[in-house]
Amino acid sequence: MKRIGILTSGGDAPGMNAAIRSVVRTALCGGMSVVGIERGYQGILDKAFREMHMRSVSDIVQRGGTILRTARCMDFHKSECQDEAIANMREEGIEGLIVIGGDGSFRGAEALSKKGFPTVGIPGTIDNDLAYTDYTIGFHTACNTCLEAIDRIRDTSSSHDRITIVEVMGRHCGDIALYTGIAGGAELIIIPEVPMEFSEIKKSLIEASQKGKTSGMVVLAEGVCGAEELMRFLQRETNLSVRATVLGHQQRGGSPSMRDRLLGTQFGYHAVGLLKKDIGNRVVGISKEKIVDYDIMEALAMPRKFRKDLYKMAGVVSQ
Repeated sequence: MKRIGILTSGGDAPGMNAAIRSVVRTALCGGMSVVGIERGYQGILDKAFREMHMRSVSDIVQRGGTILRTARCMDFHKSECQDEAIANMREEGIEGLIVIGGDGSFRGAEALSKKGFPTVGIPGTIDNDLAYTDYTIGFHTACNTCLEAIDRIRDTSSSHDRITIVEVMGRHCGDIALYTGIAGGAELIIIPEVPMEFSEIKKSLIEASQKGKTSGMVVLAEGVCGAEELMRFLQRETNLSVRATVLGHQQRGGSPSMRDRLLGTQFGYHAVGLLKKDIGNRVVGISKEKIVDYDIMEALAMPRKFRKDLYKMAGVVSQ
């Protein structure tokens, strides 16, 4: 391959720019040209192409978000739109595509692959919800952002003898809540993988109070319920002082951590290496600290493994 495209799709994640920078510079150093595609798959349909040079990616490794911008394109589910996208890329001379995004973005890459257009996926999502890779770009930074907020909120909770429910992102995957809950010393971690009734939550917090805990931190994944809803229940059903905080989209932003900058750079380098060998239909990831790649359809079919060991440990150390 002599000319490749790159896009970012779905929710933005800190470290995406590090991956873009790595792809562009690795490809150019290898004698390939690179086309940046703005606003994800919609950009292919709109022909939002721009030539990328060495200086196109200067001073971006430390920046959050994505310089190529991102969007969700519902039309891309249609076969005719996929055909149009392939025609537009071939017209531009693009022979292979690198897609940085999450599960939905990879579904688009899978569709292109099935139609014979070589693609390589780089996992960029703060949720860490792709089964084939140990970690995704953005997860580490998002956890650090949540942890900083939890540490600050705990100061106030302790001062006022209060329980605070902190709602973090994670609709179907509770990794952000699990990892930050452990690191932040949460008394209770509530995630989609382990269903918990409101009555159980109430019982757990009352028991903690009876053991002498005058304040507490509950970390709640948004996929379970809303923090405000749980707060109202506890205020109604107990004598505990309870407040709720929703961290929201601040979890997506900010300068990426060292881990995410390194991961993005490694993923980008590996992805270009695959396309340079005319190898497509793959996704890049990390397993046991080694950069790996899998068939895209095989990777998307893998069942996600929940870290039961970490959840069990959290329950023990929170006593």
